[in-house]
Amino acid sequence: MSAVIPGTSLALHPERFPDPAEALPRDQDPGRAILAGGCFWCTEAVFLQLEGVHSVTSGYTGGDAEHANYEAVCTGRTGHAEAIEIRYDPAVIRYGELLKLFFAVAHDPTQKDRQGNDRGPQYRSAIFYQSEPERQAAAAYIHQLNQAGAFIAPIVTTLEPLDTFYPAEDYHQDFARRHPTQPYITHVAHPKVEKLRTAFPDTLKTPEAD
Repeated sequence: MSAVIPGTSLALHPERFPDPAEALPRDQDPGRAILAGGCFWCTEAVFLQLEGVHSVTSGYTGGDAEHANYEAVCTGRTGHAEAIEIRYDPAVIRYGELLKLFFAVAHDPTQKDRQGNDRGPQYRSAIFYQSEPERQAAAAYIHQLNQAGAFIAPIVTTLEPLDTFYPAEDYHQDFARRHPTQPYITHVAHPKVEKLRTAFPDTLKTPEAD
């Protein structure tokens, strides 16, 4: 994974990212979201910071079980995307709020099949929906962001039905926390987390008392 920071995100201007106008009904919110935004080390690091998020698992989706492993997925020929599975409490953080931070902080949704120098369909921007209301909510928010001019270029995020999410190998899980000085983490993941902390401090978990 190359150490290049995607350059077109406007996350430090939170006013450009409105709250979703069309929310997923709370009784239809499964408390689980599958999002793909390039390297899963980085997206995982962002969403682990959020109040109401119970867990984030790095993995693969969009392809079959046989090829759901890092070596195969890195070829870009398996159909998978590097993705994260977010388990959260809808009473604390809503699906729409996750989408807002996905677009504003976690990745650059205007880059097709890449994030910076990470190139290939395995790095595509995608939302894997589990229901039609979820798909509609995501589509409505993408339209809302395009109408608001949140990005200079159009959003290219795809909406794909979720088949199966395959957890990645153990060494990928919680990678940023366990390897804080790894070059990719210092150059890409840490700046994303800092954007979140600067632009959306009210979303962060309360630090635990000693």
